[in-house]
Amino acid sequence: MSQTVLLAEDDRAIRHALERALTLEGYRVTAVADGVEALAQAHRTPPDVLVLDVMMPGIDGLQVCRVLRAEGDRTPILMLTALVETQDRIAGLDAGADDYVVKPFDVEEVFARLRALLRRTSEANGAAVDVPKQPAPEPSARLIEAAGLRMDPQARRAWRGTRELELTRTEFELLELLARNAGIVLDHATIYDRIWGYDFGPGSKNLAVYVGYLRRKLDEPGAPQLIHTVRGVGYVLRED
Repeated sequence: MSQTVLLAEDDRAIRHALERALTLEGYRVTAVADGVEALAQAHRTPPDVLVLDVMMPGIDGLQVCRVLRAEGDRTPILMLTALVETQDRIAGLDAGADDYVVKPFDVEEVFARLRALLRRTSEANGAAVDVPKQPAPEPSARLIEAAGLRMDPQARRAWRGTRELELTRTEFELLELLARNAGIVLDHATIYDRIWGYDFGPGSKNLAVYVGYLRRKLDEPGAPQLIHTVRGVGYVLRED
């Protein structure tokens, strides 16, 4: 069965062109013109992935993203934005978006980003169901343990010491990759390929943004920093 895309874009020309391109690519597309319609449609028939324009009248793409995330909806979201400043892009990630494409865009780039988001969702299928909080499990073979961290990939839970970490899907996947390769410096291209399935290029700030998110959640007063930057290369997880 083809995968479903909910596209919200107020520019009619862009909306129709992208709807046609996605349909020809094999997706089943529902296209709407504003955030209100996007939320209504997402609630009525949840899609496999959302493509949201940032700048829409009334409820914009960022607000749509925040509402869905506040409701516990983890459907992957790709933002379309004409805003090129780093802070504008960070705002989308802060709202809970998984990725973004800057206008004007090449439709092949949109396809690549969607494939990466859907692949990650497929790999995590069944692992992101919300469950009641439970005590940290006893050590077992399924746990990853490194640098004072424990991670349970099956339950998608992580702890530093006894403190459980509240991580988004992308944050969890990034930390899991670093933990599985503790002590090994992973270069930017490798991380982009493993986490996003797409190399954003040397000018991208995506990875640095997510590393910053993780550091804020991991770091503790008086405790050693766990994620280290190797300038010009990448990142490594280790407890110095």
